[in-house]
Amino acid sequence: MSLRRLPALDPLGTLLSAVGVVALVFLPFVVFKANRIVPGEARALLEFLPAWAALSFVLVLALVALVAVGVSNARVRLAFALAGVIAVASAVAAAGNALTPPGNQVIRISPGAGFWLLLIGLGLLATDAVTRMRPGPGMRVLLLVLSVLAAGLAIASGAFDHLSIMREYAVNSDRFAREARRHLLLAFGSLAAAVVVALPLGILCHRIPRIRAGVLGVLNLIQTIPSIALFGILMAPLGALAAAVPWAADLGIRGIGAAPAVVALFLYSLLPVVANTVVGLARVSPAAVDAARGMGLTRGQILAHIELPLALPVILTGIRIVLVQNIGLVTVAALIGGGGFGAFVFQGIGQTAMDLVLLGAIPIVMLAFSSALLLDALVDLMNRAAR
Repeated sequence: MSLRRLPALDPLGTLLSAVGVVALVFLPFVVFKANRIVPGEARALLEFLPAWAALSFVLVLALVALVAVGVSNARVRLAFALAGVIAVASAVAAAGNALTPPGNQVIRISPGAGFWLLLIGLGLLATDAVTRMRPGPGMRVLLLVLSVLAAGLAIASGAFDHLSIMREYAVNSDRFAREARRHLLLAFGSLAAAVVVALPLGILCHRIPRIRAGVLGVLNLIQTIPSIALFGILMAPLGALAAAVPWAADLGIRGIGAAPAVVALFLYSLLPVVANTVVGLARVSPAAVDAARGMGLTRGQILAHIELPLALPVILTGIRIVLVQNIGLVTVAALIGGGGFGAFVFQGIGQTAMDLVLLGAIPIVMLAFSSALLLDALVDLMNRAAR
């Protein structure tokens, strides 16, 4: 008599389920603080949820774990991962409401390590399910938009107002909008300036191979300089320029602030765009170029109508790298007065207020993730159109 073969366990689902068990059993779900800077006290689920609610929460996560381990259908995995996210978000909102006395503005309720591990695990499970579904670029963008809308509606509902990160936002709401604009201007402005310079430079390196090694070597050297060191190096010449040329200072060019940040981000942005332009143009089929030349097109027309359109997906991949890189590097620019979300990060570190750190860090992560996804979808769409 033969034994029935047991179904194979999903490796990622098994790992994430094990991490979820560790998060629930051994790590605090929330942290209670008497104020924003004192050490917190770990609180478990049963300390703020009724027994029936805690049991329901655990049962939902148990079902999610069973699906993650034993179900291969991507849509089912995604549905249960989203149900888990809703359950975890509802539990942390309930913690803020249950542990905060009415009218108290001093107590801080922060998500604990257990919450973050569960949320990251569920996010990875959802991402894996979406990947298995292999959605097209339009569907990926739609899923991103729906996720952002759902998160925005949940925050706007006021369910999370008693959590410490939302209290930090309430105190810094005007400044948050200002720093968000500064972060976007620094990241996208430096990228736009780099594309204007790097695209012609990449075309030149493709057309004149003997200068390619020198140009890429210099840009590689710039890329090896640590960001904080490059910011510091630029402070002295820009400060001297502002002192010697009054109108430069009137334009905002100084040793500290946005000017050294923009210059440094611009320099860091050149290599990926130049290198990808060279690679993209090199991959253009010689047969297509010869056919265009045979039709009587000039070199400029061939570049504009044949080479650049065919190389554009590779060039956009370089731009995607630069954009994600710049969104992260703007954070460091806050150390020299550049502003942006990094101002909250470093202020929070200085005050040992981790919720203020999260107020800056979470938008940076979401902005980088969203930008990468949108540009990936655009590159995919262009590749499909070319095929």
